[in-house]
Formats: sequence, structure tokens, C-alpha cells
Amino acid sequence: MLTRILFRLATVAALALSLGACGTLNAIGNLESGAGSEASTMWDRWVDSNGDIAVATTWERKVKTGVTIEQVEQALAGVSSELNMRPVGELPLSKELEARTGKPQKLLKVYSYCNPATAREMVDFSPHMSAYLPCRITVVERADGLWLYTLNMDMMIRMGRKLPEPLKTNALKVREAIWLMMERGSRGEF
Repeated sequence: MLTRILFRLATVAALALSLGACGTLNAIGNLESGAGSEASTMWDRWVDSNGDIAVATTWERKVKTGVTIEQVEQALAGVSSELNMRPVGELPLSKELEARTGKPQKLLKVYSYCNPATAREMVDFSPHMSAYLPCRITVVERADGLWLYTLNMDMMIRMGRKLPEPLKTNALKVREAIWLMMERGSRGEF
């Protein structure tokens, strides 16, 4: 713990010394409120995972024991319908691998969702955001059961440039929909 604190202090000091040499201060002034806190959370997850950037940039939920994939799918479908998140595709990777290998595979399936109007607004704001479209939730079978994974939407909303209205409000609605899909999907609540 002390090592982590000292490393953070050294990192902050090094960053502070270099701020005058680049546009960092200008960029920091354009960030959403809460960017530093979210960056700190991501940093902790990155360190705790021994440098796995995917751990730092995603959310996960363990599916409650006894909840079936069918119940997870029903929960995802229910929330997406309730909150205007259009299902835009499924990628049943484990079934594809079974077809290719002829051997049973652990479940691996990707579900894609989108709010087309918000997607358009986001891409108009930053074309690079298109790389994150559509929103995805993946179900992964591990040794201890099923897990859900998705992109950390707080990172997407809180760590970037300030979003103009109504984009910020709409992006927060998408964030809440994905969060609720993860929560209810992990419990099989539909």
C-alpha cells in the first residue's frame, strides 16, 4: 500500500513538472467533473490486475448461481426494451467454435445494443467514439460460473471532454441502461 502511495505521488510530481511543456493544462480544463476520480479508480484496477488494461476499462458482474443463460437473455431483452436500447446483433462465438472444432465449448456470446440517436450525437461530437459502437455485453462462462462484461461507461462519459447538452443527458441514459442491464442480467430479473 505504501509503495502504491509513493508511486502515485511520484507520478503526480512528474506530471506536474511536465505540465508547462505541453497542452496538458488546457486538456485538463476541458474534462468533465469527476475525471480525476474515475482515472484514479481505473488506475487502482489496472495496478490490482497487474497491468491488465481490459480490467481497468470494463465493468463485470458475476451471474448469480442458478441463473440460466436464458434468464440472463430475458433480463437483457427486458431492460433494452424498457430503456430504448435497440438490440442490434448477437455473436455466438462458442457455437461458432463448436461448429469449427466439433468439440463442446464454454459459453462465450456477445450481445450488441444501441440507441441510434445518441450514437449519432456521440460520433458527431467525436468521430473516434465510433470505435466503441455499439454497446456490447458479453457473457463468459468461467470455472466459477457465468460472468457479464461491458465497457466502463463512466470512463467514456467522465474522463473525456465535457459533453454538450443534450448529448451528456442522452449519454447518461445509455450508461444507466447498460448498468441496469448488467445488474438485472446478473440476477436474471426480467
